[in-house]
Amino acid sequence: MKILTDSGADISFEECKSLGITMLPLKVDLDGVSYKSGIDIDPEEFYDLMDASPTMPITSTPSVGEFMEAYKRLAAEDPEILSIHLSSGLSATFNTAVQAAAMVPEAKITLIDTLTLSAGTGWQLRAASAMMRAGHQLDEIVSTMRKIQDAASTFFTLPDLKYLIAGGRISHLKGLLASLLGIKPVIEVSKEDGKYYDKVKKRSFNKAIDGITELVNKIHPASTEIVAQIVSAGNPSGAELLKTSMEKVFKCEWKPTVTLGTALGAHTGRGMVGIICADKSALPTIG
Repeated sequence: MKILTDSGADISFEECKSLGITMLPLKVDLDGVSYKSGIDIDPEEFYDLMDASPTMPITSTPSVGEFMEAYKRLAAEDPEILSIHLSSGLSATFNTAVQAAAMVPEAKITLIDTLTLSAGTGWQLRAASAMMRAGHQLDEIVSTMRKIQDAASTFFTLPDLKYLIAGGRISHLKGLLASLLGIKPVIEVSKEDGKYYDKVKKRSFNKAIDGITELVNKIHPASTEIVAQIVSAGNPSGAELLKTSMEKVFKCEWKPTVTLGTALGAHTGRGMVGIICADKSALPTIG
């Protein structure tokens, strides 16, 4: 079996190589320059460019041809391919992969829409890799990924809405109104359709960070053992505030903080802070 993914999982190319995963980069154009996410530029440098740019970045998926080439190359070694991608509710990447898969009949391609992004996709991807390397069958791997998908929740907030508005990820009029009023939304990545939904609105960024904890607390009772991972777009202080907020309510087992990649960060800008978390007892054992 072979595994293919995209850089929306926010896993480095070096780690993907060590896990036996092939990754196709998402792309972002800024000021007439095209970058491959995770290859050409690191996120911190990219956020500096975004801050200074008079224009908005434009993101794009790997092309159908790039997917086809990757599928053909992998199928020459093993026709069974597991293709795992960020949410179809937020990106055209999954649908592009579906189109390409139909044009590579020599491969047996199973496509997975993770209905999430960044660390959320990374959790499913690492589990699939570990199980593949341990010799598990495809149906077992897919079942485990679905259990992780069901158990995990993703919430985030951000200090500036202009990039989400420009990218069409939130309502233009609602976003402009929130910006004018100084409101900071707490946004959930829905497990139903993988899209963004405002869950609560706060009057400051710090209160919005506590709002993330409040939303997690609506799902999990206080003192629950939580496995959690923070994602930050160049905002280490915000990441620490969220950790502190969560630890006041839950028993947290932290995974290393993830830096939001350039293609995803193009839709948030600097400052976004989010979390993926799950009740530890609801996560499947990987072995």
